[in-house]
Amino acid sequence: MCKRMTVKCPYCHSLAVKRPASFVYGEKNRDPEAYVYVCSRYPFCDAYVAAHKKTGLPMGTLANGELRHKRILAHRAFNRLWQEGYMGKPAAYRWLQVQLGLPESMAHIAMFSGYLCGRVVELCGTFLQGAARAA
Repeated sequence: MCKRMTVKCPYCHSLAVKRPASFVYGEKNRDPEAYVYVCSRYPFCDAYVAAHKKTGLPMGTLANGELRHKRILAHRAFNRLWQEGYMGKPAAYRWLQVQLGLPESMAHIAMFSGYLCGRVVELCGTFLQGAARAA
């Protein structure tokens, strides 16, 4: 049995609806099987978040353009830790979880506020600077 999920927009408190990603990305959508949760007031309220392909659940919390941009920057900084070989991806997530003092269930950039995204960029920058000095 599939449990229905209610997702509310944190900005306008309207309900979010699950739509094909093309609803937001239009012709730029590269994956016809991708879905997003979108505020029902979209495009007046610009909040949305991607859905997991396997479960259909939201990957995090709805975000407006400003927060989505901060999350992109946080992912770029964080991904360098494992893409450049400093640690494996699971270890990088554990490192981030410890650095931020978060439980594992909350250590996902798609759930982060603008403040936490800024902390991720800062922490990763400090780590990478230290690694460069040690090399």
